[in-house]
Amino acid sequence: MAKTEVKDLLDAGVHFGHLTRKWNPNMAPYIYMERNGIHILNLYKTAAKLEEANEALKKIAASGRKILFVATKKQAKDIVAEKAGNANMPYITERWPGGMLTNFVTIRKAVKKMASIDRMKQDGTFNTLSKKERLQVDRLRAKLEKNLGSISDMSRLPAALFIVDTTREHIAVKEAQKLNIPIFAMVDTNSDPREIDYVIPSNDDASKSIEKIMASVSQAIIDGLAERKSGKDDDDAPVEAKAPKSKRAKTVAVASSEEE
Repeated sequence: MAKTEVKDLLDAGVHFGHLTRKWNPNMAPYIYMERNGIHILNLYKTAAKLEEANEALKKIAASGRKILFVATKKQAKDIVAEKAGNANMPYITERWPGGMLTNFVTIRKAVKKMASIDRMKQDGTFNTLSKKERLQVDRLRAKLEKNLGSISDMSRLPAALFIVDTTREHIAVKEAQKLNIPIFAMVDTNSDPREIDYVIPSNDDASKSIEKIMASVSQAIIDGLAERKSGKDDDDAPVEAKAPKSKRAKTVAVASSEEE
């Protein structure tokens, strides 16, 4: 996992915060200075926090658990969908469904409804419906796909959330807090870092900044998944390949006991 350089963060505009009058005082430790009425973030602290978050995300991915990405703002949706998709992780980029975490059973029922519609189309049941009913089912399927399609493979609660803009996604933050699910987030100068477990102080409005942070985060997750896969490959190695080692160990044990 390559370390993100401060220069790269600077080039991507990660250091630009909000107007000073819109700041959250709890972000003071991460602010370097004020320029032209805008707060400038300390990129050395950003790089350190990003490194810390990446290590934690890598471990979660290596354990086989899911990380749910949340970003519904226009400039972040496509980037998050692409990066989370590349890392094979679920994401919400349209609208946060109320109760997504706290009422997960109901959300799973909606996902299963989507799967049942797909089965209807495969086994021919769909064609037995009237034209009006088929239209209604198609509309329902499209709506479910838009809002929940990206989490269709998430069969249980995620191990962590990664959020872009915690102020906008405050409902997701509250639900995760209620269930003690760790929160990783890009936190701008207008947000409260006290609500977040892994704060990445950064510009959460510019697409270049979001792209830079998401590229680093998704790569850490991909590395974690690769570690998990290589570990599984080792576990699946033929027993015969491991036998010689155990035989040698037995021989040494017998020899040492005879010497005694």
